[in-house]
Amino acid sequence: MKGYTSRDVSRLLGLTVAQVRGFARDGFLSPGHGRRGELLFSFQDLVILRTAKGLVAARIPAQRIRGALRRLRAQLPRGRSLAELRIAAEGGRIIVSDGEATWSPESGQTQLDFAVSELASRAAPMARRAAKAARRVEQDLSAEDWYELGLELEVAAPGDARDAYRRALELDAHHADAHVNLGRLLHEQGLATEAERHYRAALSENPDHATAAYNLGIAFEDLDRPADAIEAYRKALSLDPGLADAHFNLARLYETAGKRAAALRHLSSYRRLVPEKEG
Repeated sequence: MKGYTSRDVSRLLGLTVAQVRGFARDGFLSPGHGRRGELLFSFQDLVILRTAKGLVAARIPAQRIRGALRRLRAQLPRGRSLAELRIAAEGGRIIVSDGEATWSPESGQTQLDFAVSELASRAAPMARRAAKAARRVEQDLSAEDWYELGLELEVAAPGDARDAYRRALELDAHHADAHVNLGRLLHEQGLATEAERHYRAALSENPDHATAAYNLGIAFEDLDRPADAIEAYRKALSLDPGLADAHFNLARLYETAGKRAAALRHLSSYRRLVPEKEG
């Protein structure tokens, strides 16, 4: 469910249509095709192209740009909003930060610093256009189509994204990822109880869903249920020991509960994991 044409991208980013198509040929984008064969790009593609524009302006050699962008594509989070990301140059590295962790997909001096949320604001009218187009052909769309559309809309049109995830769940109530993402968007609205219901539904469908367990822990904290939050974070870590933020949150909760040894153990684990993300 990609909806940005080459001309849309050109207008949004100040690239020529030829440049957009050239970057697409380099293999680090994932465009789809419209009914007439035209290239259609995702919001993740927009983020990568915005980064490419900055690297070109910084006169980074083309080969290094291609390598950096392929690594960036692999490291951009999938299945959650990109809105919190900031992509910048720091100490000679390309830095991607989500407010918690920071990592570098490539080394090299650059002149680059932009917030993905700024790009999302400019892309919002086109994202809403895609949502309207989907509604016109909704009888042809599967649950997975609606889920993919939700991913596309989250950054620029979160209200439409919620509708897309709800439509996905109407068609397939067992879609765990749609439950997780709808829960997160509801959670961001302050609806922690509704979010809890969706996180639990996701875990019921997929007991190994580490993100659902971690998000459930956050919901429990917001609902002032620290003991339940601890159990949720522990489950998340049993599924994915590399969840640094779960270690950090457990350290904080154990410290509050007076369990200093457990708090120090998880804080130590957090500190071991964070440098790996930064390097």
